[in-house]
Amino acid sequence: MKKLLSGKVREIYAVDDQALVIVTTDRISAFDVVLPTPIPGKGVALNLISLHWFDQCASIVQNHILSADLDEMPAPFRQDPQHYARRTVLVKRLRMLPYEFIVRGYMFGSLWEEYQRSGQAWGQPLAKGYRLADRLERPLVTVAAKRSQGHGEPICLERLQNEIGREEADRLVALSLRLYERCYGQALERGLLIADTKFEFGYDGAGELVLGDELCTPDSSRYWLAEDWRPGASPRSLDKQFVRDYLVAQGLNGRSPGPELPPSVLAKTAQIYRQCCQRLTGEIV
Repeated sequence: MKKLLSGKVREIYAVDDQALVIVTTDRISAFDVVLPTPIPGKGVALNLISLHWFDQCASIVQNHILSADLDEMPAPFRQDPQHYARRTVLVKRLRMLPYEFIVRGYMFGSLWEEYQRSGQAWGQPLAKGYRLADRLERPLVTVAAKRSQGHGEPICLERLQNEIGREEADRLVALSLRLYERCYGQALERGLLIADTKFEFGYDGAGELVLGDELCTPDSSRYWLAEDWRPGASPRSLDKQFVRDYLVAQGLNGRSPGPELPPSVLAKTAQIYRQCCQRLTGEIV
């Protein structure tokens, strides 16, 4: 199999001109640096969570999943189930849009930083008086232009409209909000808040809009325990924020090559991913 890409977390292989195989590894990245310590079971958890949400959102927009059955994969993957089972998917090849659509339901992260600086959300007006972790009056969509490496570049909605057309931009924003509302409501039933998440879209060979990449995983989303949420404080999370906080506390954030994680941090991080997966999907990693 020809490997097309070895990303921070995923390995992507070419099947033919219509399909790819994506393998989600146990790697973890923080501050755009891949750490050398894999998190046992993380790739399986991410894949199961994505598949869960793709299924739950299929009535809103079609997605890129063709199969998650290892028996339907090319031979190299079928012949090594111990390595590839539950972390491998066969997907449509898409012409991906070079944007990330971030839906934010709470005042946190880079939105909090931008709000403190400008009182806005990259050109979108916001009410005054928000505190850290406050729930927004209504979820909002911000857009980032994807780069080859590192985080995307935040852009205003007007620029997106100029680049892809107002009608398509408005459709993608509305679709992102519908997806967020669907996932938020179901996560809340399981005691979790999705503070923010990102969506990525592309077009298939017929020109149809398709949801791709990953969907509402703890790597692409901020999950908070609903019981711990208090405005003005940073809630306990079920995502990779735990690793980020450890690196910041040790003064290691952004250092390359990334540091090895100590056993206690490794064990806690693995537990977080397992817990998030079980809460959302009922599956045990």
